[in-house]
Amino acid sequence: MTLQVNTHLGSYPITIERGAIRRAGELLNLTGRRVCIVTDTGVPEPYVQAIAAGCENPLIFCFAQGEQNKSFDTLRSLLAQLLHHGFDRTDAIVAVGGGVVTDLAGFAAATYMRGIDFYNVPTTLLCAVDASVGGKTAIDFDGYKNMIGAFWQPRAVLIDPETLDTLPRRRIADGLAEVVKMALTNDAALFETIEQTVLLPGEGEPLPEAIDDIIARALAIKIFVVENDVREKGLRRVLNFGHTLGHAIESCVGLGELYHGECVALGMVPMCSDAVRARLLPVLVRCGLPTATKHLPSKHELLRALKHDKKAAGAHIHAVIVDSVGSFRMENITAEALADALYACPFGKE
Repeated sequence: MTLQVNTHLGSYPITIERGAIRRAGELLNLTGRRVCIVTDTGVPEPYVQAIAAGCENPLIFCFAQGEQNKSFDTLRSLLAQLLHHGFDRTDAIVAVGGGVVTDLAGFAAATYMRGIDFYNVPTTLLCAVDASVGGKTAIDFDGYKNMIGAFWQPRAVLIDPETLDTLPRRRIADGLAEVVKMALTNDAALFETIEQTVLLPGEGEPLPEAIDDIIARALAIKIFVVENDVREKGLRRVLNFGHTLGHAIESCVGLGELYHGECVALGMVPMCSDAVRARLLPVLVRCGLPTATKHLPSKHELLRALKHDKKAAGAHIHAVIVDSVGSFRMENITAEALADALYACPFGKE
């Protein structure tokens, strides 16, 4: 199936198709131009080679896996390679991997020669339903998530659900957090589907076929939000549900110690009504996501991280709150009040 994103900054297709990665050269506009394939050491080599097979003399830039490598050093190395190989504005970058790859490759594309084309081929569930769509690109800086970046829309996104079957269960759970987030804030029917469907397979087992439809339904929500608020001035802030506290937790425990989705799961729980939380906690457990307070930093550390949040406006932070499944409201809350909500929250048990 193909979804379409239409914004004033550009339009692009999202292809969701099993086996599509083997047709990347056909589905993406890669012929007759230099292409830099950006990936990391966690991505299976056959996925990279499948993309390379559709390009003429591709340049492959592979960096060490891990959030800690979404950095200036890695960005500098990538830009240096583009310059060394004579890339110009007619050429392109293809991101093959998870959110770290997509964020860094997209930022390189946004900044090299003031912007060149880039394409997303997500190979993790988290990236497929989140980072690959919407045009947010960034690197981490000084221990804080996504502090330096740009909005730069991809030319196309290619999602092959077969690539997700090689993910470990923890990585699948990581992506399910974003699916839960989309449903909880915008689609009560999708949340009910998640409640009724076993989405986390046993280790080494393939994802259920239902995942294709669930990815599409989650992306439909993100597409609507992005089309109506490209640069996050209002509605798009709903996509930050769970992220305000989640990013703070992620920064405090050390980038890479907890996965992004795991931190988002912890960040969602305090921002719900009691009735919503009663439904959310068992879903998180079934999805393999943490709900326990043992993962939380001290209040002092949390406040320091919250004050660096990009969603802050003066002394307040734009927070998203869910009072009933499928809806949300936004409220300006102080960092102190957010921290208090986290520590007062009756978390469940793992």
